[in-house]
Amino acid sequence: MRRVLFAALAVLALAIAAGPARAQNNTLRIGLREDADSLDPTLGSSYVGRIVYAAMCDKLFDLDTKLNIIPQLATGYRYEDPTHLVITLRPDVTFHDGEKFDAEAVKYALTRHLTLKGSMRAGEIGPIQSIEVIDPLTVRLVLKAPASPLLAQLADRAGIMISPKAAEALGPANFGNHPVCAGPYAFDSRTAQDRIVLRRFPAHWNAAAFHFDQVVYLPLVNSTARLANLRAGAIDLVEYVLPTDIPQVQSDPKLKLAIDDSLGYVSIILNTGNGPAANTALGQNALVRQAFELSIDRAALIQVVYNGVFTPSAQANPSSSPSYVPGIEPPARDVAKAQALLKQAGVALPVPVVLNASNNPDMQQVAEVIQSMAAEAGFDVKIRTLEFASSLQAAYQGDFQAYMIGWSGRSDADGNMWQMLHTGGTFNYGKYSNPDVDRLLDDARLYSDPAVRRDLYRQVWEHERQDLPEVYLWIARNIVGMKKTLVGFEQVPDGLIRLQGLRLEN
Repeated sequence: MRRVLFAALAVLALAIAAGPARAQNNTLRIGLREDADSLDPTLGSSYVGRIVYAAMCDKLFDLDTKLNIIPQLATGYRYEDPTHLVITLRPDVTFHDGEKFDAEAVKYALTRHLTLKGSMRAGEIGPIQSIEVIDPLTVRLVLKAPASPLLAQLADRAGIMISPKAAEALGPANFGNHPVCAGPYAFDSRTAQDRIVLRRFPAHWNAAAFHFDQVVYLPLVNSTARLANLRAGAIDLVEYVLPTDIPQVQSDPKLKLAIDDSLGYVSIILNTGNGPAANTALGQNALVRQAFELSIDRAALIQVVYNGVFTPSAQANPSSSPSYVPGIEPPARDVAKAQALLKQAGVALPVPVVLNASNNPDMQQVAEVIQSMAAEAGFDVKIRTLEFASSLQAAYQGDFQAYMIGWSGRSDADGNMWQMLHTGGTFNYGKYSNPDVDRLLDDARLYSDPAVRRDLYRQVWEHERQDLPEVYLWIARNIVGMKKTLVGFEQVPDGLIRLQGLRLEN
């Protein structure tokens, strides 16, 4: 009863807020599964933040529906040799503050990504040694070594261009509160946990492809409220529909779904080296971590929470990826073997584990299922519920023993692995460190041959399966719900909501 009441009140609140704006503006309202973190592309790390950037911040390159890399602020590229990449730039582009976009701006943004304290992009484009301005519309990237994933990284947050003038004036502490980019929509305002508002930027280089005067992003953590608002017409699109809600959307004549394979996964990161919280049986003993994994029945968990829609996995890349390694499969649940491993490890039972999880209802349900399963093998799992941005902060600070989190996925396998498993990886929250894994991940960046890279990644997974710093649970799917009158939507496997061509029909 309380869930239904909450959903009804949320619909009423959004409907009231939507009324005047709908009357005055051609506005698109997008429901998000959580609130974004910082809107500074150098410092931000949330998936929903990437969805906002897709409208606000153009990149050097983008991806099409087949994951081909296509120009955006760049017009093209060429390799002079394996360590010199020349990028040509789109002319007559301006940032939202009226400043000119040129090669100097590219040099500024990439240098900021590489050097700003706390940068989440430094590991992604770390192979860049220097950036040379050839002329106002041409830049040369000098690489430390060949870097096959670099273009794919420049088609994501590392390729976002920002106004140097605004970044310098605001400073890193404030830029994320007033971001200035070069996308089709400019930042207008933000109310934490409530909404992010963008307004049309008429001077955008491709303005004719965008049909809304305003875009409003509304974080709705409760999936029931998200669906209720969509069905009531208070929002036009939700970036994530729970698999269990698919039948309700399909049966509603006013709505439609877009479902496609995803690049993303959900895993449990185990703290093996990040501060005092790593000093546990789980953090310090691989046998305990292996027992924890064996206590989990991935297929049953997915069936209970997600109607079996997702795919169990023990690696970060989907089977569609050229870097997917056949044979690296999730083990079947084996409580007896898990108990034997705990006995071999010589730990006292039950083994205490604190599992950090975001406050999304489905992730809470997943955590509860894992809690129940693990108890049968000898674990005492306590669930620590956090708002998503707070859970990220706890992860950076090492304030966790186990952390369940989703990764939205990248088109190149390096983007799903290096940052999480390399000693220097920004998203290596548990501070896992294995010199052999570091070497293999670095070597995989040197080659473009898929077979060579796949063999290197096979060796990475062999080490990871022994050390088990991260328990991969499943590969997700992109499930987007929207009004039937919303046309022009094109689904890309990275899950980002691209607004070009999108419009509401009467």
